[in-house]
Amino acid sequence: MLPLGKIRSEVLKEIVLKNLPLDDTKIIYGPREGFDSAVLEYDDDNYLVIATDPILGVPKEKFGFFTYHFASSDVAVFGANPRWIIVDLLLPPKTTKEDLTLIMKTLKNECNKYNTSILGGHTGVYNTVKEITATTTAMGLVKKNELRLPLAKAGDDIIITKGIAIEFAVGVAWFKRDELRKILSPSEINTLKEMYRLETVIPDALVARKFARGMHDATEGGLTALHEIANNSGVGFKVYYERIYIPSLVKKVVNHYKVDPLTLSSTGTLIIISPKEKTKTLIEELHRHGIKAFRIGKFTESKERILIRRGKEEEFPEFKSDAYAEIY
Repeated sequence: MLPLGKIRSEVLKEIVLKNLPLDDTKIIYGPREGFDSAVLEYDDDNYLVIATDPILGVPKEKFGFFTYHFASSDVAVFGANPRWIIVDLLLPPKTTKEDLTLIMKTLKNECNKYNTSILGGHTGVYNTVKEITATTTAMGLVKKNELRLPLAKAGDDIIITKGIAIEFAVGVAWFKRDELRKILSPSEINTLKEMYRLETVIPDALVARKFARGMHDATEGGLTALHEIANNSGVGFKVYYERIYIPSLVKKVVNHYKVDPLTLSSTGTLIIISPKEKTKTLIEELHRHGIKAFRIGKFTESKERILIRRGKEEEFPEFKSDAYAEIY
């Protein structure tokens, strides 16, 4: 049986990537582990960046927000402005007009905020659908010399924005509220619920792209995305645990469930690959835009993947199980 959550690396390589037909000169970057977008030739000056993502298991009240941001974030990390989206929206029986209106109004607001148009899609109600589910395909143009790929060079710094494990903790606040009452006050739970707005990297990426070598959204598997970057780049990395920021309310939730924050779903945490000479300016620019940013380590010539915790070296964890999927 396949485990819950994102298909693991070995299965992806053995079954999915092995069975993809790719024979088109327009494809610059096609399906590849660690690349959440495809890149196509568009014209002499631009590439077309395309990404697709499912939306499920998120609060109905915020569904429109995630319908926009999940796929559009993947386009932004490649340096492109999300310009067009296509939405496939599948609804379960007993969905009301009010439910659909809320989703579409929220989606429209997010599109307007980033100057994105909806090209089309599909909307329907089906007996086999148990909860509101969508798939969004996002597209955007980027100048060829401004394309950003999730590839690093030895000596590059590793920067993260906002902190880690936010997606995990926010999900608990929405779906396991009663459990959280053991450790958080009602106002703290409400504060955590509203942190869903941090689950996008579009603002972060649009600032960082001017200075970054590459970027990656730390979604399912969290900071273990560093392994994908290292594998694709032929480098290793060294991360200092004490430099990794975890918001205080998020930390309480992580400790309560006794899960490893490094491997938790962290949509909204942007991993930035920064040339060392640009790191100071990059972090200052993010701070100027109200985005927290932290230098947590660097990529190394050595292929080792090291976590330094309390001064001692250990192997950086791999993504083996999805606590987010298991708990929800």
